[in-house]
Amino acid sequence: MDSLGEGYGLEDLRAVLLGKKAHTPRKKTVTQAEPPKVNLLVDIQAKLQAGKGAGYARWAKVFNLKQMAQTMNYLSENNLLEYAVLEEKAAAATAHHNDLSAQIKAAEKRMAEIAVLRTHIVNYAKTREAYVAYRKAGYSKKFREEHEEEILLHQAAKNAFDEMGVKKLPKVKELQTEYAKLLEEKKKTYAEYRRSREEMRELLTTKANVDRVLKMEVEQDVEKEKDHGQR
Repeated sequence: MDSLGEGYGLEDLRAVLLGKKAHTPRKKTVTQAEPPKVNLLVDIQAKLQAGKGAGYARWAKVFNLKQMAQTMNYLSENNLLEYAVLEEKAAAATAHHNDLSAQIKAAEKRMAEIAVLRTHIVNYAKTREAYVAYRKAGYSKKFREEHEEEILLHQAAKNAFDEMGVKKLPKVKELQTEYAKLLEEKKKTYAEYRRSREEMRELLTTKANVDRVLKMEVEQDVEKEKDHGQR
């Protein structure tokens, strides 16, 4: 009895029998085995053939069996025979697609900034002499009326530089070089973006179709419980 551990000695058992001590059974440590990895194609086929009840009938009305055949072909061709692998692939494809989308948006934002900045730099250079003369004239109203368009363009350019945080004006040629580089990168990224979008759609559609089949079994069980309860 001593080999059973604490609480199973002779004195412990005698105390329990006399009602002087409560016996607390030792908790058994249960090691849960990992669920077996079932071939997803076999699992889907088994569930499709498992029942033809009301749950299946409702499912078949909204689900195209030809679509299910395409789904199973996709799983087989891409070696997606485990649900966990399918789920991981779908998540990775979505993340990659979103990352490419963010890269494209960032490039487009910078290209738009360059286009605006370049326009203001050109306007600033063209109207600089007129604005200097306006300042030397003591900001004369008459001078302003005569050169209002140039003065407004110059002031708009200065305001834009302040808003953009531009301390030193870059050369227009440098901006053009950066713009061309961003445009080239955007084209390359967009080609990958379109490919990734298609891959993501296929994986998400496949996963959604598989989830429908797996959910069908649960719906059938619920239907059986309802029928049983009505009897």
